[in-house]
Amino acid sequence: MPNKLYLECYSGISGDMTVAALLDLGADQQVLLEGLESLNLPGYQLKIGRVKKNGIDACDFDVILDEPEHHHDHDHEHHHDHDHEHHHDHEHDHEHEHHHDHDHEHHHDHDHEHHHDHDHEHHHHHDHVHRNIGDIFAIIDQSKISDRAKQTAKDIFRIIAAAESKAHGIAEDQVHFHEVGAVDSIVDIVSAAICLDNLDITEAVVSDLYEGCGYVHCQHGLMPVPVPAVVNIAADNALRLRLTQTRGEMITPTGAAIAAYLSKGGKLPESFVIEKIGLGAGKKDFATANILRAFLIRD
Repeated sequence: MPNKLYLECYSGISGDMTVAALLDLGADQQVLLEGLESLNLPGYQLKIGRVKKNGIDACDFDVILDEPEHHHDHDHEHHHDHDHEHHHDHEHDHEHEHHHDHDHEHHHDHDHEHHHDHDHEHHHHHDHVHRNIGDIFAIIDQSKISDRAKQTAKDIFRIIAAAESKAHGIAEDQVHFHEVGAVDSIVDIVSAAICLDNLDITEAVVSDLYEGCGYVHCQHGLMPVPVPAVVNIAADNALRLRLTQTRGEMITPTGAAIAAYLSKGGKLPESFVIEKIGLGAGKKDFATANILRAFLIRD
């Protein structure tokens, strides 16, 4: 049965938050894992579990590269230096750890406590990973995910490619996805596509996208918030932004691209029935709960 989705982006949106919210909404985790396995993309681990954000229980989707000192973050697309602190004093319950090695075996560890050290800085080391949009499409096309999920993933990447080409003043096919083509971002976008397909989302409404303020560290130095790629995606797709006084980035290019793909300018009905709720946790801690809420609704 086709479903109507409402995304409430009061704490921004990122790829990992979206996947977590869709899993919490009922997307089949096994279908997701099998789809990701078929990408034949080694070098990462998945952790899917539960966390509390300001006391609210939410799903946590975490992509961790096998390279040292890397942690998948709300703003991973920009090679940020993570000079902010992560205060993860919530509990991680029943996390499922999936290792993606070159032989593509799944090792399932059911750990009831996960203690993450977030007091040190996390530096990104995937400057050597350069993929253009053709390389990424080849990875997607050879996978065993559904045709609809493949098309969704490629459409989302096209939105990012257009924004990055405008930001850097080069043709879309010349954009090297050293920022969004890294393994974690491919996993985020394909995962979102698989989950949207699995939930049979045929219609979506996206709220205003709330964004922070200030500057962020990225590969090219300090950039203003919202970052250029997010601004371009918002401008190209008529996304409604709402700036807040929260310091830091709340919308990532991947999150903005997913919102742009889903948003067709439709408005939330004046009244509706909520059939199911999914909550996806962000990696940062703000004064307000850093969660993305996803609703399956009907008029």
